[in-house]
Amino acid sequence: MIKPLRLLAYLAICGGLSGCASSFLSAAGPSIRQIQHQAEPDQSDATPPYQLVDLNARTIAPYMRPPEPEPVAAVTEKHMPQLRLAPGDVIRLMVADTAADGGIFAPLSTGGTVFQQLRVEADGRLSLPYVGHISVAGLTPYETERLIRRRLKGVSVDPQVHVALTGDRSGAVLVAGAVKNPGRVSTLDGPLTLLDAINQAGGAVLEPYLVRVTLRTGDHAEVYNYQDVLEGRNRVIPPDSEVILDRNRQRFVAMGAVVKPGLHDFPSPNPSLLEALGVVGGLRDSTSDATGVFVFRLTDAPAASNTAVPAQSQAQVFRLNMADPSALFLARQFLVQPEDAIYVTNAGVYEWQKIISPIVQVLVLGRAADALGR
Repeated sequence: MIKPLRLLAYLAICGGLSGCASSFLSAAGPSIRQIQHQAEPDQSDATPPYQLVDLNARTIAPYMRPPEPEPVAAVTEKHMPQLRLAPGDVIRLMVADTAADGGIFAPLSTGGTVFQQLRVEADGRLSLPYVGHISVAGLTPYETERLIRRRLKGVSVDPQVHVALTGDRSGAVLVAGAVKNPGRVSTLDGPLTLLDAINQAGGAVLEPYLVRVTLRTGDHAEVYNYQDVLEGRNRVIPPDSEVILDRNRQRFVAMGAVVKPGLHDFPSPNPSLLEALGVVGGLRDSTSDATGVFVFRLTDAPAASNTAVPAQSQAQVFRLNMADPSALFLARQFLVQPEDAIYVTNAGVYEWQKIISPIVQVLVLGRAADALGR
């Protein structure tokens, strides 16, 4: 008669040997056999859920890292826009009288009469002595000088007027987000480019390839990668724009038998699989199967130009046999893309250990119980 504990051990052995690849064992993902099986078309008309690509010297060409871009020689052209006053601007006004004595304003030889920090009100008007309220919004400094000179006719003899913009609150560019010194950047010295605005805000606090730059002009929004801006996509930005820097989604997921599984930032603008494996500490020696290094990728297929059907997502799985010495060169050439999942399967020996260990424990417990029952 088989005792209960021995019967339990016998059932565990049978179940383990008959269902090694079944789901009763804990695992971080599918096995090599499961991945290969689903990629093979069956007898039905259903298409496989993904395309399995074995990476080798013949298949890697479409998936290689791009060459380093050539430096761009051209510089960004700055077109000086016509400066016009707007609500919130601050001007410095100098009025000088040509009369040597008895003039309302100080003569030009002494520097004239200076009005500092005159702010254009929300309704676009200025309030000046002997002039009253005048509307200056939309006028250039020269046009403002002519207007004030006309309003002083009969009050002063041939007045000399000079207007200088000292604060351009309305035209300043706001830089916010992942920069060292967020705030408004003045455009008094001339038009700004994206690099001008970001540099005046202290620069980005992240690596350039991890930074997304959003430019809002009031009419439209544009998105850039900061690395691309540095490599030649710099452009002039209009006054009163907003430049927002935030973290770009340049990352990948590592799963399975790696030293540091989890979500990781890209180590470089165009990382190779070898770089990505280096970031996660490489394969775990005690558990990994070097023949089962996979990259899972979901991409949007281009939609046909003559149809309104939206683009379909394409699933691809890339397999690399890292047990082959030449695979190190392939891993150095393979380009990892954002949101890729790198998965390393467990070794078969480790899977057997997961099966055998509980069986051995049951047998040991059964022997101990038999010894106690005697």
